[in-house]
Amino acid sequence: MFDTIRFLLVSSLLIISPLFSSPTSRDDTLSKGSSLAVKNPEHILVSSNSVFSAGFYPVGENAYCFGIWFSDPSCPHNCTLVWMANRDIPVNGRRSTLSLLKSGNLVLTDAGKTVVWSTDTSSSSCLSLRLLNSGNLVLVTEEGVIMWQSFSSPTDTLLPSQPLTRDTRLVSSRSQSNFSSGFYKLTFDDDNVLRLIYDGPDLSSVIWPDHSLRSWQVGRSEYNSSRIALFDSLGNFTSSDNLTFYSTDYGDRLQRRLTLDFDGNLRMYSRQDWRSSWVVSWQVFSHSCKIHGTCGPNAVCRYIPSIGRTCSCLPGFKMKNLTDWSLGCEPEISASCAETESTFLQLTRTEMYGYDIQFYLNYTLDMCKELCLRRCDCKGFVFKYVFYNDPDYIPYCFPKSQLLNGFREPSFPGDLYVKVPKASEFSNNWPGDDISLNCPAGVLAKLDRKYEINQGNKPIKFLLWFVSAVGVIELFGIVMVWMFMIRTRQSRAAAANQGYVLAGTRFRQFTYAELKKATRNFREVIGRGASGTVYKGKLEDHRIAAIKRLNEANEGEAEFLAEVNIIGKINHMNLIEMWGYCAEGKHRLLVYEYMEHGSLAANLSSKTLDWKKRYEIVVGTAKGLAYLHEECLEWVLHCDVKPQNILLDSNYQPKVSDFGLSTPLNRGELDNPSFSRIRGTRGYMAPEWLHKQPITSKVDVYSFGVVVLEIIMGKNLAVQAKNADYREEAERRKLLEEIRDKKHAGVTDALVEELVDPDMGSDFDIKKVKTLLRVALDCVKQEKDSRPTMSQVVEMLLYQKEDGLKTK
Repeated sequence: MFDTIRFLLVSSLLIISPLFSSPTSRDDTLSKGSSLAVKNPEHILVSSNSVFSAGFYPVGENAYCFGIWFSDPSCPHNCTLVWMANRDIPVNGRRSTLSLLKSGNLVLTDAGKTVVWSTDTSSSSCLSLRLLNSGNLVLVTEEGVIMWQSFSSPTDTLLPSQPLTRDTRLVSSRSQSNFSSGFYKLTFDDDNVLRLIYDGPDLSSVIWPDHSLRSWQVGRSEYNSSRIALFDSLGNFTSSDNLTFYSTDYGDRLQRRLTLDFDGNLRMYSRQDWRSSWVVSWQVFSHSCKIHGTCGPNAVCRYIPSIGRTCSCLPGFKMKNLTDWSLGCEPEISASCAETESTFLQLTRTEMYGYDIQFYLNYTLDMCKELCLRRCDCKGFVFKYVFYNDPDYIPYCFPKSQLLNGFREPSFPGDLYVKVPKASEFSNNWPGDDISLNCPAGVLAKLDRKYEINQGNKPIKFLLWFVSAVGVIELFGIVMVWMFMIRTRQSRAAAANQGYVLAGTRFRQFTYAELKKATRNFREVIGRGASGTVYKGKLEDHRIAAIKRLNEANEGEAEFLAEVNIIGKINHMNLIEMWGYCAEGKHRLLVYEYMEHGSLAANLSSKTLDWKKRYEIVVGTAKGLAYLHEECLEWVLHCDVKPQNILLDSNYQPKVSDFGLSTPLNRGELDNPSFSRIRGTRGYMAPEWLHKQPITSKVDVYSFGVVVLEIIMGKNLAVQAKNADYREEAERRKLLEEIRDKKHAGVTDALVEELVDPDMGSDFDIKKVKTLLRVALDCVKQEKDSRPTMSQVVEMLLYQKEDGLKTK
């Protein structure tokens, strides 16, 4: 595989290297000190084989981007774009230029004023900008040294011999006519696997490969570090994670491109030449409705071969924006939370993928309805039959906290039941007529951009200014005082009424005075931790909140807001929900939802948890940690998993708290300075902390294992007090080692009877207890590589395989 990649790279270099020394046409080169102007359509570069062109491309009314396209058919209406320099910042149709400065920097200037894009290069030697026959735009020295190339910064398309690496990604366009960055990305994840990701306005998820399968199950390998993928003109695609595919017309030397289209599908296109049309020779999804985010929230996608995919709102919902399906649908009427005022509408053969509150095996339809009616956060449920290790199909119930990624197809073995008010007049005759997008011709979004206008003769303007200044200067002192008073009042009013900020977060920014009043001057303490103290408070809208006052930190407001912004992208039912924050002076506070039943630690010590509640707490906690480790785009380690940080709501559903604020990282960033000191609580800390080994997500797995043992045994295995007696700590460690030793003889009924908390009585499922015990003991293994990942833990808990957890 690596030999194949090396061969393709070497071949591409052999093809393009002669072009550096002897360009065949002046039209493919821009010399140092020269420019291309947007006002002159003939100012373009054309490759010597005439296949590719580069120049200004119109993307709207008086809006242009500098790009590369296939020369035939001609632009701007029928040509095929393959690269753009400024796809998200179009430039004006007047006085905008692409210039190769004498300093060696290639800059794109908007209306002769602002630099919107540059290569950030410098060179004292002779440079030129060349468009090669491969479609690569290169900034090259006279000696043939490439200073910059478009192949290193792709947009939504790869060309033959153009590598996709750990530092590059493909990002789809927003729509067929909007070339700005869209919601879909093709990139190497930190586990070295090439993935297709949906990164929507509010939520994100992995689309491909199938997230329900492990990498090795789909033929991918995580054991490489090169992270490179490319394809050749024959239609052979090869990636370092073992992904290989061939186009349907493999073997023919054709014009080819691999494009991540606006609909989220990755497709390879090919054609004989400009006289032929582009045809799809390979694609990821044959059923485009299975791409996440297709129709937005509360909507369902249907695929009709003769038409394509269509979107419909669920009964009781209406389209949010008639020009954009990705925003989905919103409720027409407010739904009641009362159990007696709601019913269900059955939509046959309809799936809503993901965002399950939990799933329930061997539940009847009536049991599933009753379960959903009891929960305010249940929007509906999917009821289907699954064949799994039994001769008969087994009924499964999937209650949904959100209705997303909906699609309908005849082969789906289940139905969707949407919760609707009883008084509604919805019927099962759904879907009705599909809603068409309302895209009136000629209506374009205007860019909010202003330019200074030259007013004429500068000496005259200066004279007018001077004369005016003489009259104004006498009032200058009074005006300054007046302005100071006005600004002071405005800043105070803004601080008191600053609603929800627009910084990528979904939170409200509170003032310190508001939170001080809400907590009655920080009177009622409901929790303490290493990072701060938690108080109970009542907000102005009468919501009860948990308000955490962080210890004085060294970071500034910008760093704090950046971290809050990252937490704002994390959304999971088993993670505590943040409502807002305060960053005022040295004050740093976080406002969370209030958990009625407090922490798991308090409930374990008060003996209020039966077996069913304990099992659900373990599963929910595992799901929350798995999301932090593997599903959200930022890699978040908790580093302090313990019963005090697992909170319980009114239904005793767990929510992990105290995550993310100090450890949101790029995936694989093991040398982050936040790991230079030991983190966590004694007794729950993995051995890696003490042995100064690389810190990975397995430290949370170890802590989770200790917590599960405590839930089973109903006793504290961790010594948390700073002044704890040495003998007490030694006894706790010895007890943990004894439990590990007994596991070698097998998890027997006798071992379960010995360890299980007597307060649970005899009314518990011994099979599930055995599963919990196996999971816990696998999680607390000394060697981190022997521990499972949290996603493997979730799989083990949900499917309860008797042969134990299969780890690498």
